[in-house]
Amino acid sequence: MRLTILGGGGFRVPLVYGALLGDRAEGPVTHVTLYDEDPARLTAMARVLADQAAGVADAPAVTATDDLDEALRGADFVFSAIRVGGLEGRAADERIALAEGVLGQETVGAGGVAYGLRTVPVVREIARRIARIAPEAWVINFTNPAGLVTEAMAEVLGQRVIGICDSPVGLGRRIARLLGVRPEEAWIDYVGLNHLGWVRGLRVAGRDELPRLLADTKALESFEEGRLFGAQWLRSLGAIPNEYLHYYYFNRDTVRGYQEAPLTRGAFLRDQQREFYARAGREGQPPGSALAAWDRTRAEREATYMAENREAAGAGAREESDLESGGYEKVALALMRAIARDERATLILNVPNGSTLAALDARAVIEVPCLVDANGAHPVSVDPLPLHAVGLVTSVKAVEREVLAAAASGSRADAVKAFALHPLVDSVTVARRLLDGYAAQHPGLAYLR
Repeated sequence: MRLTILGGGGFRVPLVYGALLGDRAEGPVTHVTLYDEDPARLTAMARVLADQAAGVADAPAVTATDDLDEALRGADFVFSAIRVGGLEGRAADERIALAEGVLGQETVGAGGVAYGLRTVPVVREIARRIARIAPEAWVINFTNPAGLVTEAMAEVLGQRVIGICDSPVGLGRRIARLLGVRPEEAWIDYVGLNHLGWVRGLRVAGRDELPRLLADTKALESFEEGRLFGAQWLRSLGAIPNEYLHYYYFNRDTVRGYQEAPLTRGAFLRDQQREFYARAGREGQPPGSALAAWDRTRAEREATYMAENREAAGAGAREESDLESGGYEKVALALMRAIARDERATLILNVPNGSTLAALDARAVIEVPCLVDANGAHPVSVDPLPLHAVGLVTSVKAVEREVLAAAASGSRADAVKAFALHPLVDSVTVARRLLDGYAAQHPGLAYLR
C-alpha cells in the first residue's frame, strides 16, 4: 500500500511515520512519498524520518519529490497537510486581524477566513489532479481549516475525501480518564463543525456518565477544558465544548491576551520551525540529531499550545495529562486500516452531513462520530443541537459557503461577505479593511477583484 503525504516537509510528518513504524506488523503501508514545494524542508524531514527508521526492520520506504504528479502516481491513500502561505502567512493573518481588534487565529474568525480564501483554490486544483492521476485513492485531509477544505475537495472527490482532527478525540479521552472509563469502551456523543463542537454525553453500556462529571466541580477544574471554560459555564451548557470554542465564549478576553502577547502563535511557530529546519537540514550532523531536534521542538510547541487562552482564563500552564492529543496520526492509521481491510471502526471525522443535522444541507461537512468500512465513512445519527449551538454552527457554515463562493467567483463582494458574516467580526467596515489588509499581504489573494 502506497501513502503520499502532501506537505511532506511539514513538521507533523514524523508523527505519521512513527505511527506507521509502530504498526508495521499489521500496517497496510509499505511506501511513503513526501511531496513539498520546498526542497530544503523535504531534505530536513527525510533526515528525521531516516533517524526514526534506523534499526527498524521492514520500515516503510521513503521517497521525496517536489513534483505533484509524480507524488500522486500509484497512491492508495493521500494525506493532504499543506499550508498555503506558510507560517509567515499565518503570522500575517494574526497580525492584521489583531490590528483591527478581532481574532486572527488560523481556523477561527478573520484569520480562518483569510486562510480559507487562499487555500481553497489550491486544494480544488489538487483534488482535480488526484481525480485525474489517482482516481482510486482515498484522501485524508489534515489541511486547515479542515472542515472547509474537506468540503471544497469533496466537490471533486465526493466521498473519497475525509477530514480528520485530533481535538475531539483528545477531549473524549480526557473526559473518559476523569470518569475512570476506558476510552475504547465509551461512546462519545460529539457533534458540530471542525473546531466548533461539543461533547454532549459519554455513554458506557448505555449509561451517560457525563452528568457525573458536570456535577463534580473539583473534577471539572482538573483538566484543560474545565480550567479554560470554568465549571459554572460547563454546567450551564450541559456539555464540554471543544477548546476552540473558548475563542467564541471568551472572545474579548482572548483578543486582549493575543494583543498583549510578545509574539502571535504564528510568529512563534515561524521562528521556532525556521530554527528547526536549519538545524535538521545541516550537513554533517551525527545520526539521530535531526530526530532529537524535532523532539525538542515538538515538546516546546505542545507546552505552549493556546498559552494566551490559558493566560486569559487564569488556567495556568499545561499539565502533563493535557499534553496528550487525540493522536491525529493514530486516527488516520485507524481510518486507513478500516478502509483497506474493511474492518469496521467508529471514529470522529469530518464528512458530508447527509441527513445527520437537520439545520444543514446534505453536502455540508460536519464533525461527528462515523462508522468506517471499505466504502468510507458514514455519519451516525445524532440528537438535534440546542438552539445556541444551531446558531453558531449555521453562522459559521454560512461563512464557509461564502469563502467557497468567493474562491470560485473571484468576487471581492463575496469575500467581504465571508468576513462580515463571521460571528467574531463585528462590522462590515472592519470586514472591508480586513480584506484590504490581507490582499495587500498575500499574493495568493490576487484573484479577488
